[in-house]
Amino acid sequence: MAQVADFNIDKTEVTNAQFQAFTDTTGYITAAEIGLSEQEFPTIPPEFRLPGSMVFVTPELDKPSAPATWWQFMPGANWRYPEGPQSSIDGKGAFPVVHIIHADAMAYAKWLGRRLPSEEEWEYASRGGLEGASFSWGEEAPNAGVSKANTWQGRFPYSNMNEDGFVGRSPVGCFAANGLGLHDTTGNVWEWTDTPYGPDRERDYGAAGYDPQQPGITVKTLKGGSFLCSDNYCQRFRPAARQAQDTTLASSHIGFRTAADIVTHQ
Repeated sequence: MAQVADFNIDKTEVTNAQFQAFTDTTGYITAAEIGLSEQEFPTIPPEFRLPGSMVFVTPELDKPSAPATWWQFMPGANWRYPEGPQSSIDGKGAFPVVHIIHADAMAYAKWLGRRLPSEEEWEYASRGGLEGASFSWGEEAPNAGVSKANTWQGRFPYSNMNEDGFVGRSPVGCFAANGLGLHDTTGNVWEWTDTPYGPDRERDYGAAGYDPQQPGITVKTLKGGSFLCSDNYCQRFRPAARQAQDTTLASSHIGFRTAADIVTHQ
């Protein structure tokens, strides 16, 4: 069993308003707003080096589709325009910031004098004091009775029944906190940790579409699932679940929260 030293962690995912305060103060520009350079990424086609990011697009009902087609690189998509240039975060300051790569999240955390949590810290906090429970609140399914988190209800990826009140992202803190006072450790958006997604999980690498031996790819661990996780598809909204993610790849369902050590003075 892993052990963690004393630490604190944000009660909610970092919001658009919080991230905007960071960019307004520092002038920071995210990777999705900059795009990829040909020098650093010579093998990536030019159309995918443009400023932009990955956006989930619901396939047409009952038409054959592959998981690779559910995500589209959308030029102009970034944290300010989460669904592309036609979208906006106006009035959505309380929503979790998305289209953030690992380096963006690290920069924000450093600005606050904080850091990203490790996978072990994140999972400990997510469990809310319920050691061994299937979910952050116990054993009951997320949508049994009153919805406990922003997840997908219905037949993924075709139909979201909206039983929890949200088809996409939701403002942070809409659902009850866990036993340690944290919100949205289940669903809403995936969250970066600072833990590499190690070779002991090669089977999951394959499922996620990553090759751990591929040169130039640095992979970190995401936790928590997102509004796209469903009972009938991935169930990765469990505290124990994890997801591999290329640190240079952002999307419309990845955000983060920050952590810090607790220093006790003798």
